[in-house]
Amino acid sequence: MQLVEPRPARPIPIRITPLIDVVFILLVFFMLTSRLLPVSFMELSNSTGDTRSVTGEPIPEVVIQRDGQARWQGETYRVDGLIKQLRAGGVSEINLATESATQLTHFTQAYSQLTDSGVTTHWKRTPGAAEQP
Repeated sequence: MQLVEPRPARPIPIRITPLIDVVFILLVFFMLTSRLLPVSFMELSNSTGDTRSVTGEPIPEVVIQRDGQARWQGETYRVDGLIKQLRAGGVSEINLATESATQLTHFTQAYSQLTDSGVTTHWKRTPGAAEQP
């Protein structure tokens, strides 16, 4: 009496057709459910290194402080007050920078308000201490 079946002389081939079918279905599923570009994010270009206005003068820099106030030309303003000052001074383009401890919320609110008011706003990113060469 034999309790164990003897092994076949040759190995049983692995059929990969079902595996290919499953991989293809997963590929189609992820292609249909994913987006190539995030549509709900704000695009920020970081090309402000040598940005100058058409006249050759440097673009003014506005710094968002940690409390959400904006500093421009040594004065501190709320963002809506800054917009009025920029309009009065005929400034239509700025570089927007932040202090190291500024919250992302303050930056995005200021960026949105300035852009919505018609001021061309460039994000001036300064590398942190860990990123500097």
